[in-house]
Amino acid sequence: MTSKLCGAGIIGIGSFAPKTVLTNADIEKIVDTSDEWIVTRTGIRERHIIGEERLAVSDLGIEAANRAMASAGITPEDIDLVVCATITGDMPFPATACLIQDKIGAKNAAAFDLSAGCSGWAYALATGSQFVQTGMYKHVLVVGVDALSKFVDWTDRATCVLFGDAAGAAVLAPVEPGTGVLSTYLGADGGGAESLKIEAGGSRCGTSEETLKNGLHFIHMEGREVYKFAVRIMAEASIKVMEQCGITHDDVDLFVPHQANTRIIYAAAERLEIPTEKVFVNAQNYGNTSAASIPLALDEAYQAGRIKEGDVIVVVGFGAGLTWGSGVIKWTMPSIG
Repeated sequence: MTSKLCGAGIIGIGSFAPKTVLTNADIEKIVDTSDEWIVTRTGIRERHIIGEERLAVSDLGIEAANRAMASAGITPEDIDLVVCATITGDMPFPATACLIQDKIGAKNAAAFDLSAGCSGWAYALATGSQFVQTGMYKHVLVVGVDALSKFVDWTDRATCVLFGDAAGAAVLAPVEPGTGVLSTYLGADGGGAESLKIEAGGSRCGTSEETLKNGLHFIHMEGREVYKFAVRIMAEASIKVMEQCGITHDDVDLFVPHQANTRIIYAAAERLEIPTEKVFVNAQNYGNTSAASIPLALDEAYQAGRIKEGDVIVVVGFGAGLTWGSGVIKWTMPSIG
């Protein structure tokens, strides 16, 4: 989808991660692995997890949402819609977006959740921007939040080293035409659903003594297949979304991909001919935070002065489904520093 309507851009951004940090050295005490093994294969050195803080996903989302609203200079009553991208909500229902809406005091807002795995925030960005572009809503709060540490098998070294917990949020609002979200591109291949899943806990395979015994409530991932898919689709989705708004890799000021694995990130950037100095990476500090990954990276890049007003940003993610999503954003927030 390429916008021909009014502009929709990010006017406020915020993120939050729990204070408990789990390093590779900590994981070495839990499972048969090593810092060298993890860093070589993933680039990850530590991750933030909920741990003993007794937080839920909505708590993380509330913190990120409050920071995004403060950044935008708006009040909770100004929010018209809350879209929350998550696959690890507080409970099956009600929607985590409703819990966030209540706790932040956005009493005038509609609210719903969106599930697209690690592509969730890219999907939510595309969804939220259309509400603004059509004039239906003025301020849309788009939250990406997950706590996958609650769903990993800590005896499986292939997956337990990958994931962390965090939240990221952005406020979307009308901006000048030709700025803000210039283009978005979404896709899915349900034929790859078996490659990345939590099998039990739904209507097909409910909770039972057998599902618990067999570990069916943990993340299952076919790592090799997901890796090949990710490298290919991150490049393809980025090219597609750039073509939609008539730009090339030379026009990109910063590439902000889903932070799943540094090898995947740099392989995709190489295919796109984007130099490493234009690639933002924070996977080493957070691991794969699923739907929080892109907004968390955007917020850190902006706070670090890596994103300036007028910069062209390409975001792209992939996730369970299998799904993928990308976007081109012409940054409208004032430069920091």
